[in-house]
Amino acid sequence: MLFNSSAFLAFYLLFFPIYWTVHKNIPVRNALILVASYFFYGSWDWRFLSLIFISTVIDFYCGQKIHQSEDSKTRKFFLALSLISNLGILVVFKYFGFFVSSFVDLMSALGIDANFTTLHIILPVGISFYTFQTMSYTIDIYRRGMTPTNNFLDFAAFVSFFPQLVAGPIERAKALLPQIEKSTTFDFYQFRDGLYLILWGLFKKTLIADRLAVYVDIVYANPSSYTAVQCLIATLFFAVQIYCDFSGYSDIARGLAKTLGIELMVNFKAPYFSTSIREFWQRWHISLSTWFRDYVYIPLGGSKGSDFTFKRNILITFLLSGLWHGAAYTYIVWGLIHALGYFLDPHSKIQDKKIFNSTALYTLSGFLWTIVFVILAWIFFRANSLNDAVIVLSNILSLLPGLHDLGTGASSSSVIVGMNNTEFILSLYFLTVLFIVDFLLKNKQGIDEYTANAVVSVRWIFSWFILIHLILLAPAESGAFIYFQF
Repeated sequence: MLFNSSAFLAFYLLFFPIYWTVHKNIPVRNALILVASYFFYGSWDWRFLSLIFISTVIDFYCGQKIHQSEDSKTRKFFLALSLISNLGILVVFKYFGFFVSSFVDLMSALGIDANFTTLHIILPVGISFYTFQTMSYTIDIYRRGMTPTNNFLDFAAFVSFFPQLVAGPIERAKALLPQIEKSTTFDFYQFRDGLYLILWGLFKKTLIADRLAVYVDIVYANPSSYTAVQCLIATLFFAVQIYCDFSGYSDIARGLAKTLGIELMVNFKAPYFSTSIREFWQRWHISLSTWFRDYVYIPLGGSKGSDFTFKRNILITFLLSGLWHGAAYTYIVWGLIHALGYFLDPHSKIQDKKIFNSTALYTLSGFLWTIVFVILAWIFFRANSLNDAVIVLSNILSLLPGLHDLGTGASSSSVIVGMNNTEFILSLYFLTVLFIVDFLLKNKQGIDEYTANAVVSVRWIFSWFILIHLILLAPAESGAFIYFQF
């Protein structure tokens, strides 16, 4: 059940009035959240509800045991039980086939015939999101950073809360669980801000991401058949597509939660206006980057110690971040590329060497480096294989003077692929709208903060602008969100 579907609209219109009818009765309200969330998730495949339930039971039990014990061995045992259970589910359903096939390839390279039958396991929607969310619960209890809940229903509602269940944000229990445990009160202004978030999220997803996906999918399906310019445009379009697709989901999730009186964390802050790789990751998929910071990078030692230790910690963190996104070498390479970019970031180098005395030049150099680096790195994220990624990258580099031989030599009479002229122009128009809005929001928490402080006329213009465009120009069919596969 997609946010951008009529089925979800019907689901939400039924859920919303019932929710606010029973909201003062916390047990009934949370039972409603749980049933609705399980129905929402089960609409993809009801069999995988068992995985959410198992994870919920194990982490609720482990959280209780960790908190109740003062014995370090007992506490470590139940923490390990929680981590092994969650990571075990994740490995089996997401990485088992990848690890087996990689082992077979390695043995073949060594001249050893290793024929293993790989199980074709369906990847459960959103498994990486809710397993990380529940793991943070037991880790925080182990660190004595929070007290576990004694109410299983509240905890189950927290784990399965449908607005952010399948693609985040990855909420921390100490932020979301207290909101689940207490009574909510309807606030018109919070509700209004939630609607603005939903509208803007739908605008980014349906009018921008889904439109650009047509071009991107065609070129990346067989990049050797397309010109350097077409590969460049497809890559630029994908950089916008994945941002609008994922941040659009996050906006809708936050908006839906707001209409229910619940606040979720901001997951994106105009990341393409970043002036360093470090800043990019402070603005992109914030819930994941802070998760890895708090539960991987800092426990490894963070920036403390030698330069080698610091770089090792960065490398491990980005490697795991790449692997989190998918069981493929392309994602691993993408993560390693970002680690390299972190090491080579000229923003910090310029700051250290004081090459520029001008703040404007300093900012501009950091911005140009970051945006070019991030966009080129997206090639490996999007490509179907490492070989395809090399083809796309070589094609793009062939546009540079003296590197013409790197291209595939494909030719075309038009730079437009899979679109007519009108659709292409509309894409550029919506990209302009996105650039303007993101520029206005780059120092804000989101569109809801901007509209909340705007005059009434601006809010009305914004609302009708989005609504009219959605009604008149949204594609007949809207695709699934990209991050559902992770």
